[in-house]
Amino acid sequence: MEIMIREVVANDYTEVVFLWNDVLGIRNVNEENFRVTMEKMNKEGNYKTLVALFSNDVVGFVTIVQALSVGAPIGYLHIQALAVKREYQHSGVGTKLLRHTENYAKEIGISSIILCSGFKRTDAHAFYEHNGYDKDSYCFDKIINLA
Repeated sequence: MEIMIREVVANDYTEVVFLWNDVLGIRNVNEENFRVTMEKMNKEGNYKTLVALFSNDVVGFVTIVQALSVGAPIGYLHIQALAVKREYQHSGVGTKLLRHTENYAKEIGISSIILCSGFKRTDAHAFYEHNGYDKDSYCFDKIINLA
């Protein structure tokens, strides 16, 4: 199966939003807020969203951000999201997205990649571990009531 990886373009947004909702289970993503966020991310310059294509159809994506950290002068890459259409899982698409991310990190001189994954996503945890990622911490979050 020949998979091509490239940066996301506006025509991909519908399929990427579908993956956010279907695979990642994040239901508050729609095309409008995705487009607005992508515009902001592109303007910032340290974000990158890549899509995996099979026969010109989006079958997966990864969103990464280059972040700074005290003690790591050039920073690290943070994988914010990675998803593959259910029917293409276990076919190498996710691994190809990870390898592309890792090669990008090497190109820009970054040696550390981190990601967080929900407790219930045990299949995803096994996938990341299979690809050489260590489970070394918990991620915590808190929703702040703005009212």
